[in-house]
Amino acid sequence: MIPLTLMAHQLFNGLVALVIGVPCAVVGVLVARRQPGNPIGWLFLVIAACVSVGTVGSDYAFLAYRRGHHLPLGPVGLALGQLWGPGLLLLFVVILLFPDGRLPPGFWRRALWVYCAIYAVLLVATAVATAAALAAHPIRVDSSGGLSAVNSPAGWFKDVQGPASIMLIVLSLSFIGRQVLSWRRSSSDRRQQLKWLASGGAVTLACAGLSGALGSSGITLLHVVGGFAWFGWAALPVGIGVAILKYRLYEIDRIVSRTLAYAIVTGLLVGVYAGLVLLATRALPVSLSTPVAVACATLVAAALFNPLRRRVQQVVDRRFNRARYDADKTVAAFAARLQDAVNLDAVQDDLAGVVRKALEPAQVSVWISQCG
Repeated sequence: MIPLTLMAHQLFNGLVALVIGVPCAVVGVLVARRQPGNPIGWLFLVIAACVSVGTVGSDYAFLAYRRGHHLPLGPVGLALGQLWGPGLLLLFVVILLFPDGRLPPGFWRRALWVYCAIYAVLLVATAVATAAALAAHPIRVDSSGGLSAVNSPAGWFKDVQGPASIMLIVLSLSFIGRQVLSWRRSSSDRRQQLKWLASGGAVTLACAGLSGALGSSGITLLHVVGGFAWFGWAALPVGIGVAILKYRLYEIDRIVSRTLAYAIVTGLLVGVYAGLVLLATRALPVSLSTPVAVACATLVAAALFNPLRRRVQQVVDRRFNRARYDADKTVAAFAARLQDAVNLDAVQDDLAGVVRKALEPAQVSVWISQCG
C-alpha cells in the first residue's frame, strides 16, 4: 500500500487508511483469535481489509487514469476503490454488537436486520453505478482516484444513495443510544467498558459528520479541517481496544502478553545480531570474514533466546497478564516453604490455601494416599 501511495502522491489518504486500518486489524486479530464465534473480531478484520484494499485500488486507479501510466487492470482498481465506504459503515454494527456479539430477540435484532437490508441495497446500487461508470467512455476519475460518477452521484443513484444513507445514519445513532441505555443499567467494569465504547463512538460519529460536511467545502481551511476529521474514525476501534485490554474483556491477557514478549525479544535479538555482525566486520582492528561473523552472531542470538524470553515474559506478565504472574509467585513461595515443611497437616492446609488464592475455586479437597 505504501509504495503505491507514494508513487501516486496520495500520502494523506494513505495515512488516513493506516490510522483507521491498523487499530481495526489489531483488535480484530485479538478478538477473532480468542473468540472465533464472536462476529466483532471478524467485522474489524473485514473493515481493515476494505480500507487497505480500497486505498490500494484508488492509488492504482489514480496512477492509471490521472498520471497516465499504462497499467493493466485499471477498472479493477477503480472497482476496489469503492470498498472504503461500505467498510466504514460496518463500524456501527460493531457498536450494536459490543461486547459479546449477541443480541437478545426483539427490537434490536430486527433493527440490525433492517440495517443489513439497507446496507445490501446500497451495495447493489453502488455496484450497478460502478459498472455503468466503467462501461462509459471516457471513464472519469476524480483527484483521489475514485469514480466521479460514484463519489459525486447523480440521477437514479443519487435518489437511492441519499435516502439509504439517511436511514443508515438514523439507525447508527440508535445503536449508540442502545449502548448509552445499557451503560446506565450497568456497573463496575462493564460500565467502564461502555464508557470507552461510547467515547469512541461519539468521536467517530462527530468526525464522520465533519468530514462529510466540510470535506466538499470550497473554503480551503474548512476543507483541511474536514480532511483531518477522517483521523477521528479511528476512535471507535481504539476505544474498543482499550476496553478489551484495560478491562480484560474476552480474557485475552495471555495473547497480549505473549505477543508483546515475542515482539520485544525479536527486536532485541535482531539488534544484538546486527550489532555483532557490524562489530566483527567493521569495528574490530582485525575484521573477521563475513560468513564467520554471521555464524558467530547467529550462535550468540540463539544462545540468548531462551534466557531473554523468560526474563522479558516475566516483565510483560507483570503488566499485562497479572493473574498468571501472581499465580506463579504464589506457587514459587509455596515450593520454597515446602522444602522446610515436616508436618503433613500443615502442608495440606498450606496447599489448600495456595489453591484458593491462585484459582479461587468454590470448594477444595485434598486426598492423600497412605502407603504400606
